[in-house]
Amino acid sequence: MLIDIRSPDELGLLIRAVRKHQKMRMDDVAGSAGVGPVFVREVERGKETVQLGRVMKILAELGIALRADVPDEVEGSLAQLKLKGVKPYTPRKSVTSSPARK
Repeated sequence: MLIDIRSPDELGLLIRAVRKHQKMRMDDVAGSAGVGPVFVREVERGKETVQLGRVMKILAELGIALRADVPDEVEGSLAQLKLKGVKPYTPRKSVTSSPARK
């Protein structure tokens, strides 16, 4: 079954529905996905600022596949990027404030 997801709220409801249908407790999903139960609760409640990588772990644990419906014209650009590759994300170095001058 394909379901349109247009907001974090809708994704959270879907995750909760699948978890409950599978008769899984929130802490069991959290443990097997390698995230905390508070994180699962936040996702299920539609928190907008959750980490995508951790959400993907929950989706995988519940057997939910994430798909994107894009225009056919994008296929060529996507193929080129896959061949070329993309530089991996490197977090910015944290800037520590210098001690106050007297």
